Amino acid sequence: MEYRTLGRTGIEVSLICLGTMTWGSQNSEAEAHEQLDHAVGHGVNFIDTAEAYPVTPVSRETQFLTETYIGNWIAGRKRRDDVIVATKIAGPTRDAVREFRGGNNRLDRRNVEQAVEDSLRRLRTDYIDLYQVHWPDRPVPSFGARGLTRLDDTPDTVPIEETLGALADLVRAGKIRHFGVSNETPWGVSEYLRLSREKEWPRVASIQNAYNLLNRTFEHGLSEYALREQVSLLAYSPLAGGNLTGKYLGGRIPEGSRRDVSRQFVRYDLPGQPTASARYVAVAQAHGLPPAQLALAFVNSRPFVTSTIIGATSLEQLKMDLASVDVRLDADTLAAIEAIHRELPDPCP
Repeated sequence: MEYRTLGRTGIEVSLICLGTMTWGSQNSEAEAHEQLDHAVGHGVNFIDTAEAYPVTPVSRETQFLTETYIGNWIAGRKRRDDVIVATKIAGPTRDAVREFRGGNNRLDRRNVEQAVEDSLRRLRTDYIDLYQVHWPDRPVPSFGARGLTRLDDTPDTVPIEETLGALADLVRAGKIRHFGVSNETPWGVSEYLRLSREKEWPRVASIQNAYNLLNRTFEHGLSEYALREQVSLLAYSPLAGGNLTGKYLGGRIPEGSRRDVSRQFVRYDLPGQPTASARYVAVAQAHGLPPAQLALAFVNSRPFVTSTIIGATSLEQLKMDLASVDVRLDADTLAAIEAIHRELPDPCP
């Protein structure tokens, strides 16, 4: 396993971060613990979760199970000091199925403080290594939306200053070690950095945004923040919802796959996706690589990526993903990837 430094924190995290979004819906607690045992046994020290998980599919009955499964593993294995635990607070409710804290889950001080206490309890730990804002309180183009043409803030929109002030106090209290953002924009990252400088508050350590061969929009503005300001990219969806594995080519929907069990994920159901996916899969096959490993190795190789968040519903998938750390893409393979990107740039932002 390779390790990289998380922002300016001095914490070394594994290049592969174990994502947990399916635990509690597509995966049982026993399967979750099996994945944790295997990943940690192969050098993974970074686990990412959220109070909003599982989300495949979203369900009030499974809400919060993912953090609970991880907490039970931590308590049972007594390996808290061996793992870097990252979790997230949900922004304003994005679906009608679930509620957080009475259905008023803004990113104000009350919600931030209560969410941390609830996650600490479920995770059965005294501190969270990296606490992340899952999505902004203000309306922004995210989860596949393109562009911003007007500001849709409301009187209820919580200023970043209030959110950051609450996080800073939680760092001082020792309940969280560091904080990060997710599904953020360049303006949002710059505002967190500005406030940290002016208020002498802890600075943002990371940004967790989607990044993959079908969506390289992070490169357009955020990559400079990652490189100049050491705001680590924790790349989620590196396989573009499984499309870059090739398993959905030709309109196939394998039984038990995410598309089979959860119809809410339409981010990659866009016109240019099938063609682009097929071409990247063909590049992998031409160079003797499993398509998933080509896609992951590309993300791993980017200088602004600190950790690639993988999610697996089977141990076999997990093993395949972990093996990507040993894959080095040669110049010909990278040139073939860039040729596709120039012709079909970012079909699924």
